[in-house]
Amino acid sequence: MGECDTRRYERECSALYAVRATVRQFGRYRHPNIGYVPINPLKQDMVGSLAWEVIGVIDTEGDCAEWTFPADPGAVRTARSVVRGQLNGWGLDGVGDITVLLVSELVTNALRHAAGPIGVLLVRPCGGVGGVLRVEVSDTLPDPPRERVARPEDESGRGLQLVASSSRRWGTRPRDPGKAVWFELAVPE
Repeated sequence: MGECDTRRYERECSALYAVRATVRQFGRYRHPNIGYVPINPLKQDMVGSLAWEVIGVIDTEGDCAEWTFPADPGAVRTARSVVRGQLNGWGLDGVGDITVLLVSELVTNALRHAAGPIGVLLVRPCGGVGGVLRVEVSDTLPDPPRERVARPEDESGRGLQLVASSSRRWGTRPRDPGKAVWFELAVPE
């Protein structure tokens, strides 16, 4: 990540964390385009059909986009859909398929190994193309994931190997609560 990417990432993520704190405190966030977005899908003030599948649209403006999904199997499908839509809106279709595949793997891991909401964060490169797309998937489990060697007959255990082999870099970082697993993809010019 270049200096521009790192500074922008830190600045925008701190703004997103402030929004997240507002959501935690008041139970909803006023999104400029769609109004109040509750973080509880059982509340009566839900807006739109996607709101039943997304706990909170934290932000989709600018160079960052962030969503929170319930710990439900439908979260994988919904995460793929919103990530692909956001990348399309940013003109980053060239990394759409691999990004959606890796997000799907990490959201599935979060569903299998953690409880509670699952977050997805996209950070677009400066200028839109020719940089690095950073993606994070967060959950409430503090333990970092471990790569394992899957036997040929195993039906699972290849997700982190896929992330490691398909991304430019990947890793984990602690969050409160839990952790985030992140990866970076080079965006073609």
